[in-house]
Amino acid sequence: MPELPEVETVRRGLEPAMVGARFLAVDQRRPDLRFPFPERFAERLMGQEVVALGRRAKYLLADLSSRDVLVMHLGMTGRFIVTQAGHAPREPGDFHRDAGRDPRHDHVVFALSNGACVTYNDARRFGFMTLVPRDGLAEHPLFRNMGLEPLGNELDGERLARLFAGKSAPLKAALMDQRLVAGLGNIYVCEALHRAGLSPERAAGTLVTRTGRPTERAHRLASVIREVLAEAVEAGGSTLRDYMKTDGSLGYFQHSFRVYDREGEPCPTPGCRGMVRRLMQSGRSTFHCPVCQR
Repeated sequence: MPELPEVETVRRGLEPAMVGARFLAVDQRRPDLRFPFPERFAERLMGQEVVALGRRAKYLLADLSSRDVLVMHLGMTGRFIVTQAGHAPREPGDFHRDAGRDPRHDHVVFALSNGACVTYNDARRFGFMTLVPRDGLAEHPLFRNMGLEPLGNELDGERLARLFAGKSAPLKAALMDQRLVAGLGNIYVCEALHRAGLSPERAAGTLVTRTGRPTERAHRLASVIREVLAEAVEAGGSTLRDYMKTDGSLGYFQHSFRVYDREGEPCPTPGCRGMVRRLMQSGRSTFHCPVCQR
């Protein structure tokens, strides 16, 4: 499933095509994806202008002139393809593998007033779209219990200390708890913990002093999380299975992975003689170096 940097990359790719444009036609080719489309979905979009395109965790949020928000989730294999009239999407370069695209899985097509066509393709149909009133978005079940956004300056050692105080859960589990930090997934948590030199099995509460203050580890981890996410967005995300950007090209942050999916390889930390190991936590593979991650 695409993680936060992939979704942010998609948002940035869609923004120039969608913001400021109106829906001239909406071709909804099936009644449902993971969930049924809302009633009169296409009709409610027709003629509406996309005022802004944002992101909350792994959700894309298109603010409409109707004061509704078009909420879009990519699921595991969802992707958007942007084309202009008379032009095909740019194909991936030789550096990337070809993710392919089967037009039989083009489930929603948006024709926009600026001439752009935005197609949602989803082979496994685990993504979904819905419409939510803007003034009720924060209390909607999808967002009501969502935690802190990790991409940006809002995440720091002080906030991590407040979130982790008294928690005995493993650090990796705490970081992936969407009620605490929204949008972090397995890949980037593994990468951030390695850069921060912290064991994924360390109790989250050990990043907090007895008086509730953040330790140096908490400050370091917050900084590294922002750093890893920013680098991944800049690189265009990670190509794992089916992730693809809106122009048809593929992300390549996977070429910068230090530990993820590198079991048995030497730890890349300078001076460390450890080997990358894999362990299972909550049914997910965790990649780490048991020597330099403490």
